[in-house]
This record gives sequence, C-alpha cells and structure tokens, in this order.
Amino acid sequence: MNRFRPGRFIGITVGALAILLIGVYGPATLLGPLPAATATRLTPALNDATPFPPVLPAQGGSAIVALDTAAPGATTPDASAIAKTAPIAVGGNADALPMASAAKIVTALVVLDAKPLAAGTAGPKIPITTADYQDYIDYGNSGARTVVVFPGELWTETELLQAMVLGSSNNHADTLARWAFGSIDAYVAAANTWLTAHGLDGTTVADANGLHDASAGTATDLARLAGMAASDPVIAGMLSQPPSALVGQRGVDNTTAYLPDEGITGVSRSYTDAAGVCFLFTARVSSDESVFTFSGAVIGEPDYDTLKTDLTALMESARSGVSELPVLAKGDAYVRFSTPWGAASSGTVRASKTRFGWQAQAPGAATVTLDTFSTGRAGRTIGRVSVEAAGTPVSAPLVLDRTISAPGPGWRLLNPVPMITALLAARR
Repeated sequence: MNRFRPGRFIGITVGALAILLIGVYGPATLLGPLPAATATRLTPALNDATPFPPVLPAQGGSAIVALDTAAPGATTPDASAIAKTAPIAVGGNADALPMASAAKIVTALVVLDAKPLAAGTAGPKIPITTADYQDYIDYGNSGARTVVVFPGELWTETELLQAMVLGSSNNHADTLARWAFGSIDAYVAAANTWLTAHGLDGTTVADANGLHDASAGTATDLARLAGMAASDPVIAGMLSQPPSALVGQRGVDNTTAYLPDEGITGVSRSYTDAAGVCFLFTARVSSDESVFTFSGAVIGEPDYDTLKTDLTALMESARSGVSELPVLAKGDAYVRFSTPWGAASSGTVRASKTRFGWQAQAPGAATVTLDTFSTGRAGRTIGRVSVEAAGTPVSAPLVLDRTISAPGPGWRLLNPVPMITALLAARR
C-alpha cells in the first residue's frame, strides 16, 4: 500500500514549476515582444514673431479669407474648401447686411452649378424674351444698371454671365435666373438651398440682382463667395480678360476693376442706398517666387473715396504682415514617449517648415500620427505632425531625439505582467 509522502509531492510540484518556468515563462519574457512605448502629446511654445494684423475698416462689415500660399504652378483651392475656410480677420459689423450686386456673384455661381460651362466655351444660345426686354426698360427707368437687349436676340450663356458679372446688369441677372430655373421665385429657392448646402448660412437672397434690401450677407460669407468666384475657371476667365463687346457689338464696361496697382482684382463693385458701397475682391502679395492670395469683402462703405482709403490701408498692412512664417520648427517636440522600464524620448520635428502667409494667422491645432514601437535609435522616424497655416496644410516627419534601448534580462524576468500582456497583444 502506497503512502502519501508530502515531501515527494512538494518536490514534484517544485520541479514541475521549475520546468514550466524554464520552458515557458523564461522564453516568453526573455524572447517575447516588449511593451509599446506610451505617447503623451506636447504643445511647443509659440514663436515670438511680431504679428502684423490686417487693417480693416471699423464701419460697415469686412472680412478677408486666405485662398492659397503657393509657389508657381500650385493650384487654387476648390469652392467647397474655400466655403469652409475660417477668415483671417473680420472688421466692423459681423451681422448680415444688404449686399447690393454681390448677390449677382451668388447668381453666377448658382447658375453655373445648374448649367455648367467649360472654360473658354460659349455655352448654349438663349433667346431674349419679352419679359427680359421689359426688365431692361424697367430697370433703366429706375436708374439701375442695365445692358441693352432686344426681343428675339440670341445670347450665349457666357455672354449673359459677362453682362451680369462685368457690366453688373440687373436685367441679365433676371434673364439668367429665369432661364436656368424657370422663374425668379424658383431661382431664389434654389439659391438659398445652395448657400445653406455650402455652409454660407449668414447669407440670404431675395432676388437675383441684389436690388432687394433683403438680399443680405455677412462679410465673412461674402469674402468666401469672392474666393469661390475667383476659383471658378469661367468667372476667373471673365475677370482676367473682359470682352470689349457682346451681342451686336454692344459695349460692356468692366465695373469690377478697382485699384489693380495695389494687387487687387475686383469681383463685384456696387452701390445701393440700403447697402452703401459693396466690394468683393481678391488680392495678391508676392515675394521672390512665393505668392499669398486672399479674398475679401467690404460692405456698407459710405462712398468710394472711403473705400479707396480703406483698401489702400488693407494692402499696406498685407505687405507688412505677409512673410515667410515659421510653422514647424526643427527640434520642437510634439510628443513624449515613456516605457515601463524607464527609458524616455521625445518625438521632434526633423526639419523646419515655413509657409508664406500672414503673421496674423496662428497655425491651427497640430494633428499627430504615430507608429507603434518599443525601441528605436535617435533619429528614427516615428510619425508625422501636420498643421494648417495660411490656409494650407503643412507637415513634417517626427523623429526620436534620443535612443530608446531595450531593457536587460533582469527586468524582463521580474516584470511578468507587462511582458505577458505584450505577448498576448502581439498574437491578436
């Protein structure tokens, strides 16, 4: 009869545990993967460059929006991007104000959305109706801007747009709205839907030409609309190469041009008693091969002399404020890494990045993407940092500023929990 021997049982248990320790635990901890380094986000100190903010008028409403910061050959942002761009600066009244013929820029964009044109093409021929001719008579009698039409004439879509945008023709705005949408009321409904869809909630139209006081917009929305118009190849082509004549060699004055020597390209320039002087535009500041372009709106100005003074002051501030800005500085740390065994390192910008823009614009919040790792030599790329500066994303690699070495075997054997956890995570 075998008797239970406690000593023998203990010996077997200890031996089994030793075999398990040597055969399983030892290899798992000594040869298994290490726990990943833990990342903690950091925010570098802002650079101490002296800002030169835009000089905007205190009266009326005004705003400017960055369009691009580009070397030659770079493309202009599309309309949807411009519509979401935060303004560089806003001056005066931020509420919606009557916008006069700036409403015609809405008409142009909405009609082109419904009836697209390829740049450089004439588009379909549209007959001038009795209603179109009556608009010409009525608007002319009231002193509003018109371009002459006669019933039965055929105008191409491009010619109608040129008369409306460049000649600020009120009758052509109505003609385009009726042709594209069937009626002015249908156009107004479609245009307000379009404005809302593009996030331009501060702007509402009550007509196609802006003579109605209820056609109103915020300066920020109108600055965006100016940029959207300038980025449209059809409208941009009209602004850069206005025609000398339209149908029947009928002359059309370019009402948009204003202060070109200041680097300004007018998009819409108009006046009504309710709106005052309203001006939508784009402007450029250049240095060597870098160009900074922005769009703007100034509404509710009392007269053209004041508009000229205010735009001149704005452009002087632009030439002072636009420069090569440090956006991502070499060595700036955006993340700190730590490990369970006490090693630490920072993820720093590998090479400085600058952007030609306005010093009034602080870079946006940084977005950091990181690789998962446990050890690495100094200088290893472990991710990327991106910020928005002057309306354009800027990014740079992040590298380790010091080496994270592996721990010795003693730490591996004496820290089973993080080692087994890392092993299980690697097998998922």
